Amino acid sequence: MGCGHKDDKASLASSQIASFSHQPHQPSSTPASKEVWKKGGRMFSILLAVHLALLACTLVSSGAFEKIAVHDYDVFFLLTVMMLIVIIWIIFYLVSTCRCPDAILCKDSHAGPIWLRGGLILFAIFSLVMDVFKIGYYSSFYSCLSAIKIIYPIVQAIFVVVQTYFLWISAKDCVHVHLNVTRCGLMLTLTTNLAVWMSAVTDESVHKAHSKLKKNMTEEIFRWLLKAGMRSSSAEECNCNSQICQIFKNGYFWLYPFNIEYSLFASAMVYVMWKNVGRFIDHHSHHIHRLKFRLFRRTFFVGIVLGLIILVSGLGVLILYEVQVNSSTESTKNNQALTMYYIFNIVCLGLMSLVCIGGSVIYRFDKRDMDRHKNPTRTLDVALLMGAALGQYAISYYSIVAIVASTPRDAISALNLTYALLMIAQHTFQNIFIIEGLHRQPPKEDHKHDSHQKDLYGLTFVNINAVSLRVPDSGSILAPSTASGTEAIHPSDLVRSLTNPKNMNWRRKFLREISMFLLLSNIILWIMPAFGARPQFDNDTELNFYGDSMWPAIVDICLPFGIFYRMHAVASLLEVYIMS
Repeated sequence: MGCGHKDDKASLASSQIASFSHQPHQPSSTPASKEVWKKGGRMFSILLAVHLALLACTLVSSGAFEKIAVHDYDVFFLLTVMMLIVIIWIIFYLVSTCRCPDAILCKDSHAGPIWLRGGLILFAIFSLVMDVFKIGYYSSFYSCLSAIKIIYPIVQAIFVVVQTYFLWISAKDCVHVHLNVTRCGLMLTLTTNLAVWMSAVTDESVHKAHSKLKKNMTEEIFRWLLKAGMRSSSAEECNCNSQICQIFKNGYFWLYPFNIEYSLFASAMVYVMWKNVGRFIDHHSHHIHRLKFRLFRRTFFVGIVLGLIILVSGLGVLILYEVQVNSSTESTKNNQALTMYYIFNIVCLGLMSLVCIGGSVIYRFDKRDMDRHKNPTRTLDVALLMGAALGQYAISYYSIVAIVASTPRDAISALNLTYALLMIAQHTFQNIFIIEGLHRQPPKEDHKHDSHQKDLYGLTFVNINAVSLRVPDSGSILAPSTASGTEAIHPSDLVRSLTNPKNMNWRRKFLREISMFLLLSNIILWIMPAFGARPQFDNDTELNFYGDSMWPAIVDICLPFGIFYRMHAVASLLEVYIMS
């Protein structure tokens, strides 16, 4: 297997690669202006991804509406073929980059941080468990189902294992061989993950709407949903009567949120790899910060304690909410569950908004420089935060319009209105705090200045004014040390060195406390809607205002983005915590 073409224009690329490879230890000799960004290859890979995404979206959405001759096994067949092609391409990529010495000339230190790859592995493990449950569920009545329904989870499990290994070892790669093939392969991988995500979101939404409406709605609406949800109606033909079958069925539906997050995490990492194809990095301007994750150092534990209180309280509210809403049809108990849910979220969102405002104020006093270097990972993080927040913004604004325009208004409506307004405010303030944190330079390592600071602090018993009287303003006494290669110390610099570490310490500690509190709070706000606490379906205000068809469609489209926002905010806040 050869190394392939280095670029779309062979003459330009060969000179670029040759000049770079002849001086492997001098990355600064390749300036940023020589980075190879080929518009043609990118455009072709984007067009390929758009067409495949539209095809997958068409099949997935067609399988969820009535009187369309598209079945779930048609969707599974397309996804199985796409995953098999991606598996073959990943194997080709790994083999070709191993055999070609000039395949990867540099790596992007910002891409694929350890906490992002660790989260990917965590979600991959739960996705594999979900595939095992799916295989067990469909195997319970394989005689009346298409074979593709059993083949699909098997292929998906292989796909998850291969892709996770690929992203773990290759997330930082800046590839310089088979550029167009690599771009198309990465875009195919990204599209496949998005198609799996769309299928999982649709399947989960149909299942949840099916169970809710079967219990609460009229028989006419229930029959309409059975016609609209083709996958649910086809599954009705096969009876799942055994207890082990029910365990498998309920188990894999409960694990869907992890598979959804896995697909989105993998898509984000693949996109960064696609941006880095053909990229040269000037290591003099591309700083590599080796930051250590110190959870129990330089902290007051206030953020961790408050965050754990919010997390544990939220788990209790989630359990009570699920028990009262799902086990009872009485409106009184449903209203009690909604009141409890809204009060908890109002308190949590209010605290998070205040904390984010405080963190933004602290950044105003932060003396660290802004990081303005090119960073595709950070650019993607900001874009995902802003884009994913639009889902929750949409739900909140629809709720505000419905509550304000509806009559009569009760206590539940007032709580719902406050909840919607605080949700908008909290997303906005949190995005500002995270984006500011991501664009700050990490603090300098303390050990570089330890000896200098020890010398300065050894003079704390000396009168600073007396020292200043003994040192002329011209600094002539310190000139010999300057000439010998060390930096002269001015009395004003001495005073700043004595006072600045304390000022920096309290700012960094408060930023770490804020980041940890927000991180734990976002975890519970992700868990609650991901595992069934969705008051949008249990509150009659929006359903009565928008109708039984429009409002569930709005929630089904927008809520997955809100859930993804929380998980992505957790990863971004962890990075802000480490960089503080």
